[in-house]
Amino acid sequence: MTAAPAEPVAPQPSRVRALVAHILFSSGIAAEAVAHNKLRASLTSLGILFGVASVIAMLAIGNGAEQEILEQMKLLGANNIVVTPIVEQKEGKVEKDDGKKQAKRFSPGLTYLDAVAIERAIPAVGATSSEVVVNGVISRLGHHRSGKVVGVDASYFGLMNLHLSSGRPFSSMHFSAAAPVTIIGQGVKARFFTTENPIGGRIKVGTQWLTVVGVLTDRKVSSETAQRLGIRDADMDVYVPLSAMLLRYRNRGEVTQAEMEVAARSGNSADSSETDDQRAEKRNYHQLDKVIIQVGNSTDVTAVAGVVRRMLQRRHNDVTDFEIAVPEMLLKQEQRTKTIFNVVLGAIASISLIVGGIGIMNIMLASILERIKEIGVRRAMGATQKDVLAQFLSEAVMISLAGGVAGIVVGVILASTIERAANIHTIVSALSVVVAFGVSVAVGLVFGIVPASKAAKQDPIVCLRYE
Repeated sequence: MTAAPAEPVAPQPSRVRALVAHILFSSGIAAEAVAHNKLRASLTSLGILFGVASVIAMLAIGNGAEQEILEQMKLLGANNIVVTPIVEQKEGKVEKDDGKKQAKRFSPGLTYLDAVAIERAIPAVGATSSEVVVNGVISRLGHHRSGKVVGVDASYFGLMNLHLSSGRPFSSMHFSAAAPVTIIGQGVKARFFTTENPIGGRIKVGTQWLTVVGVLTDRKVSSETAQRLGIRDADMDVYVPLSAMLLRYRNRGEVTQAEMEVAARSGNSADSSETDDQRAEKRNYHQLDKVIIQVGNSTDVTAVAGVVRRMLQRRHNDVTDFEIAVPEMLLKQEQRTKTIFNVVLGAIASISLIVGGIGIMNIMLASILERIKEIGVRRAMGATQKDVLAQFLSEAVMISLAGGVAGIVVGVILASTIERAANIHTIVSALSVVVAFGVSVAVGLVFGIVPASKAAKQDPIVCLRYE
């Protein structure tokens, strides 16, 4: 006796497909309930809206501040130490007051020999660069403009991240011959070479005629930023070889016969027509206005700064007539301060999210009493506790998600408004948008689970009899 062939078993839908269908069905019912109470849902989502908008705005400010710090580090150069002179001398060691007047110690000031000695004596130093700045008048074809003549050595442009848009850098021949050549900024080019190529052209700076061999790229640095960071705004600067500066313009390390005669005639009388800069220039005995020291390894910056300080103390006869600054450390401290500030503001903004989540929980708990009859009818028609749980949880997530999407739009607008009104650079990243979106969903799930669980546990008999 042959067995009857087995009937084919109907294919069962996959678990994933059933889960998707269940979510879509629950979401549809939740959407109907939310649409039925639009005003209440809108007011409930306001807390999430403001919270998400605040978080996005704070993250945008933080990203903008971080980007600004990185750009400033590029402007200052990696691992640089900056030595600047102090005109008013300060004794390095405090002498005891024994009633006798202490003789003022002699210091040669900050000189080019200091820069050379630092580079030769400290192995961790990769390069040093010197800078001398003199005020002057730039002239060409009847046009005049005040500007600054900056004497630099060969490594200056590399250390300060200055690049040429045209022409060539100073050659070794220019330095050895103290040649009257110059590299100009974009502002000088735009003012004195409006219709012609400046390369090979001649321009008068002070009493000297200089031949233009290069033009710098515009770094687009505001004067406020340049002043705060202590860097040069190269727009209206004229750069010459350091040897040409010391030979043709000003060498404060040497006392000329003319200066001695002027000092003898003036005596101790002060000229009221002199400006503060002119008086400071007369008192300034430092040959250099700045020495930039580049350290090979970032971990050695602090140690090298200490060695440089002790070395200059000995070379200057224990007279503290210089300052040493580590720009990277200052910027890192500024970055840390801004990070703490953003964390505090972000924590305050997150309170709005918590308040919004509490509002969602409150409204959902209140809606259970209003819709208890609906819960009873659904349970009587075959809905399980999971179905009711999914419905109310979907409503909470939907309200929170609507507030989150609106908060993202408001946050982007708020970040743009802050950038224009407060002149603060802001960056709204894709990560912050994703985080805000995920946070809004998480708030709906976390604060909606309690009301949804309470609704699912209602007795259907009691719900049908509820008046």
